[in-house]
Amino acid sequence: MSIPQSGGGPIEDRAQLAEYLEAGCKPKDDWRIGTEHEKFGYDKKTLQPIPYAGERSVLAVLEGLRVRHGWSPVLEGDHLIGLEKDGANISLEPGGQLELSGAPLETIHQTCNEVNEHLREVKDVADEIGVGFIGLGAAPIWEHEDMPVMPKGRYRLMTDYMDRVGTMGKTMMYRTCTVQVNLDFSSEADMVKKLRVALALQPVATALFANSPFLEGKPNGHKSWRSRVWRDLDPARTGMLPFVFEDGFGFERWVDYALDVPMYFVYRDGRYIDALGQSFRDFMAGKLPALPGETPTLSDWADHLTTIFPEARIKKFIEMRGADGGPWRRLCALPAFWVGLTYDQDALDAAWDLVKGWDAETREQWRVAASRDGLQANVDGRSMLSLAAEVVLIARSGLRARARPGLGGMVQDERHFLHALEDSIETGKAPADELLEQYHGAWGGDLSRIYEEFCY
Repeated sequence: MSIPQSGGGPIEDRAQLAEYLEAGCKPKDDWRIGTEHEKFGYDKKTLQPIPYAGERSVLAVLEGLRVRHGWSPVLEGDHLIGLEKDGANISLEPGGQLELSGAPLETIHQTCNEVNEHLREVKDVADEIGVGFIGLGAAPIWEHEDMPVMPKGRYRLMTDYMDRVGTMGKTMMYRTCTVQVNLDFSSEADMVKKLRVALALQPVATALFANSPFLEGKPNGHKSWRSRVWRDLDPARTGMLPFVFEDGFGFERWVDYALDVPMYFVYRDGRYIDALGQSFRDFMAGKLPALPGETPTLSDWADHLTTIFPEARIKKFIEMRGADGGPWRRLCALPAFWVGLTYDQDALDAAWDLVKGWDAETREQWRVAASRDGLQANVDGRSMLSLAAEVVLIARSGLRARARPGLGGMVQDERHFLHALEDSIETGKAPADELLEQYHGAWGGDLSRIYEEFCY
């Protein structure tokens, strides 16, 4: 979520930074599931991305949701840049991608109902104004120059910085979409095991949800171009984080890492102050060039944590960040995948047993292979398809052990949300493979067909 955070008062002691993270620890009965997903909006007449303002625009969609469906406005200055209702938020990514950051909910049944209701509301508004929305990991045809820029100060600063630290930062910001799930932990030890499993198995999620095989109108040679983009963005704030697997890792070590990530901004009085490349350590000492003599608050720390982009990250919860945006039914499959792996102790232990022997090189090889080859990837003689089958089976066992019935006392538990992934394992095809088959087959190379056929 890219809105200002509210973390608390002044930081008077470095220990507060780790305590902020540790405050996320919850007993198992209080664990929740938060699902986030992004989608591209486009003009149905021109098939171009919709601008911020106008008859067919992001603003028109936000206003329609506000008026028709009871969402409350979120403003930056005079600009409507988001909405909120019932613990959920709708926000804008840099190129106008519309993101739902769902409320923390108890079951996947609930989070899937939330996703379904959101997409129905969006479609209700979008259909009337001639706008469509599509779930893909990367914009299939549009070039950077085609993309609108949302009126958010944070994004202006980030855009200026991206070319200094990598080659694909602006591609990530303006032409990619993801689906994520946010999950809880009970203790530091529980966080450590979950984060290690999350990082090691993120490539499996990348392969199963791979859905970005096109860029600028043609195949790009990768099943998940979005994942490829993240490998050349900013090495200071991305990656697989080998230190997480070292002895002694915990909240304090994450603080050390986060303090070494260069800052983007400080948020004050409704505006973003340029702190690009500056040090949070200097900020702690009152020596930040952007705000000389001023020291940070916990809200500043919470904001800074949102500017760190590894494959999985911790704030007061763990974010799983490896999956491409995708079709409707897969939006519920991602929380099912990770909840099954991490919210049952036997499943979490089994997942850790599967990956604990991997070294940093092996984890990175899986990451690279997943983005390029998806379910057809191989590392050291093992196929991604067989690895994914084993991981999904563990997730299924975890959901079975949770035994959370559907709404209204339905007998069916959460396992059915894995069906989309099990279909991929049976056929050996992720969404990217199906898209490529269409492109080379029925579409005859006409990629414009993707909008009508894959519109939400």
